[in-house]
Amino acid sequence: MTGSCSAAGPGPAPRSSRHSRQVILPGIGEEGQAALGRARVLVIGAGGLGAPVIAYLAAAGVGHIGIVDTDVVDESNLQRQIIHRTQDVGAAKTDSAARFVTDLDPAVDVSRIRAYVDDSTALGIARGYDLIVDGADNFETRYAAADAAARLGIPHVWGAILRFEGHVCAFHEPDGPGYRDLFPETPSGEDQPNCATAGVLGALCGVIGATMAVDALKLLTGAGETPVGSFRTYDALSGAWRSLRICRDPDRAPLPPAADDDAAAPPQSPPATAALLDVTADDLRAELASGRPPVVVDLREEAELAAGSIPGALHIPLEAFLADPAQAGTEDVVLYCASGVRSRRALSALASLEGARRVRHVRGGFAAWA
Repeated sequence: MTGSCSAAGPGPAPRSSRHSRQVILPGIGEEGQAALGRARVLVIGAGGLGAPVIAYLAAAGVGHIGIVDTDVVDESNLQRQIIHRTQDVGAAKTDSAARFVTDLDPAVDVSRIRAYVDDSTALGIARGYDLIVDGADNFETRYAAADAAARLGIPHVWGAILRFEGHVCAFHEPDGPGYRDLFPETPSGEDQPNCATAGVLGALCGVIGATMAVDALKLLTGAGETPVGSFRTYDALSGAWRSLRICRDPDRAPLPPAADDDAAAPPQSPPATAALLDVTADDLRAELASGRPPVVVDLREEAELAAGSIPGALHIPLEAFLADPAQAGTEDVVLYCASGVRSRRALSALASLEGARRVRHVRGGFAAWA
C-alpha cells in the first residue's frame, strides 16, 4: 500500500528505556520501533530543515541516517540550525551533524556525504535508502531528489521555508503523487528568494522540520494516516495551517525504474565533489587585497550586472561556464552568482576536474558581498 515503507526482517531489539514513550504508542509498539531500527533514511541538507529532522530521527531510533551537505557551518546558521554549535563554525555541516547524532545516540549509524545532489549524482547517493527527506534550498536538488525517489520507488518527504511561511508534503511514486505533480516545472529564474536574501524565522524551521520528521516516522512505521499527497502550509504570523490534497497527474508519464547499474556508487562513497569549499565575502575582500588574489568568476547573466559586481571578476554566465569549467583555470578560483545557488552547481563541476585545487564559491553570493 502506498504510504508505508516498513522494512522486512526482525530488526534490532528496541532499547526500552530510551524509546519507551513512543513504543507504548498505538501504531508503533515493538514492531514499529524495530522497523525504525532497520530503517535507512537519507537526509538532504543539514541546515534549517535538516537539523530538526536529523535530531528527531536520531532520537526516535532510526538505525542509519545518511547526511548530505556541501556547506560549512557559518555563525549566521546558528539562529536556526539547532544541531550546530558555536565551536562548529568553520566545520563541515556533515561532520557537525554526525557528531550531534553520535552524542545523542551512539547506536545510530551515520554516513557523511559531502556531495552536491543533482541529476548526475542523486541516484548513486540515494540507492540503498528506504526514504529520502529533502530539506534542500534549491530547485535543482529538489527535482533531482524527487526523481531519484520516484525511480527507486521509495517515499520522499519534502519541506521548504521562507520568511514566516513553511510548506511540507510527502510523496511516493509510482502509485501515489510525486513532487512533479505539485511543481511540474522548475520556477522561472535561476535564483529564487532564499533565506540569505529574504530572511527566515528560526523557530519556523523547527515547526516544519519536526513535521517532516513526523511524516518520515509515520511512513517508516505505518502509524496513522499516510501523509502522502497531503500538502500543508503553515503561516507563522497567523498561526494557521492550510492543507490541500494532491493527486497523481494521470497524463504524466512515470519515470523509468532505476536499473541495477544506474549510478551504482554506494551512498557512503560520494563523488569527487567532496572537496567543495566556500568563502565568506569578508574573507574574499581580504584575499583580493593581498599580493596573490584568487581568480574570481561572476556566473550571473548580463542583465544582473547592473546590481554591481566584485572588482576584477571575470564574467562567464553559468551555462557557458558549465560547457567548459576549466576555462578560468583549476587552481585558486572563486565563483559567485546572486545568492550562491548557481555557484554551488558550477563549483561541483569545477571540483570534479582532475587537478582542481582550492576552488571555492562565495557563501551567500553577491547578496552577501553587497
